[in-house]
Amino acid sequence: MTESEIDYSAVFQTLPGAAALLTPQLVFRDVNTKWMRLLGRRREDVIGRYMPDDFADMPNHPNAAAARQIEASLRLVAETGKPETMELQRFEPWPCDRPHMGDGRFWSMTNVPVFGRDGEVALLLHRVEEVTELIRARVVALSLQEAMLPAPRPAGRRPVAVRYRPAIGTLEVGGDWYDLVDLPGDRLGVAVGDVVGHGLAAASVMGQLRSALSAASRSADSPAHALEVLELYARSVVGAENTTVTNAFVDWDTHTITYSRAGHPPPALLHRDGTVEFLDRATDPPLGARPEHGPWPQAATSFTEGSSLVLYTDGLIERRHEDIDTGLTRLADSLIRHRGADPESLADALLTDLSAPQGITDDTALVIVSL
Repeated sequence: MTESEIDYSAVFQTLPGAAALLTPQLVFRDVNTKWMRLLGRRREDVIGRYMPDDFADMPNHPNAAAARQIEASLRLVAETGKPETMELQRFEPWPCDRPHMGDGRFWSMTNVPVFGRDGEVALLLHRVEEVTELIRARVVALSLQEAMLPAPRPAGRRPVAVRYRPAIGTLEVGGDWYDLVDLPGDRLGVAVGDVVGHGLAAASVMGQLRSALSAASRSADSPAHALEVLELYARSVVGAENTTVTNAFVDWDTHTITYSRAGHPPPALLHRDGTVEFLDRATDPPLGARPEHGPWPQAATSFTEGSSLVLYTDGLIERRHEDIDTGLTRLADSLIRHRGADPESLADALLTDLSAPQGITDDTALVIVSL
């Protein structure tokens, strides 16, 4: 079949997603079958209609604000000739005589310019995909993940700040986690980990590994021994392979931090004098990645009162197309800039300083222990 024989009108009508074609002046030129079915509109009620008229006589309708955002996005695409993916939009059931729609629906929308032979924007393709069920599944997974993570609490008399931030650009939660364990004596076990994958499956594996490491740290004589036990357990858990973990024991009596890592980014120790030390020794591959099970490496470093220990997952420092060392340097600069801040303020400052321009692009867990 040659290009001239392709029926593009038929292709447009059978697209799997809802789509509409508008002029640069925002007048509907065509809509496909999925559009009419999802929005409950008849074709004759849409074609030739000026899109901003939808809520012109109902400026206070719950959906009017979203409609204005859609209009603004379409006008921007018409002006710049650049496609734009909008933030998720929530719409209340509309028209009101469609009770089967339920309470509030979420939509993903993309606006794309279609150029004419003269190189100017001739049409605007407005594509709509309902993602309500994905949003609901994400809420369930986030609730599950929140229930499995320990509640924020002080470490004895010492304050601890914890943060978990899901990625902005994804509809599924990840497998990032943290844990705090009170140990005999004036000691604290602190860990962070990252399970490969997203969604309920990753959240479930995260819960199993966090609980297992929490139990192992309470009975093990060192963080390395606890990781050794965790790896044995992880080999029997589907989806646990390639999980990265950092486990550290803080001892205030000896002023030492003993730690062991399984393929995880190094913790940062902000010393009282403002220098930053990355605890980058004692590392092995992620869980299950070693050909044979065996002892885990371990290292120790000393600290002085007034220092801060920072553990995190890779979402805090990594950005696409950027070397990890750049992210670590950015973290160190932020820590130095905010030295002297309490753990809660420092946690907020790090998330602000280290977030990518488009927001948090990967799930992030962060723990800050005041030493």
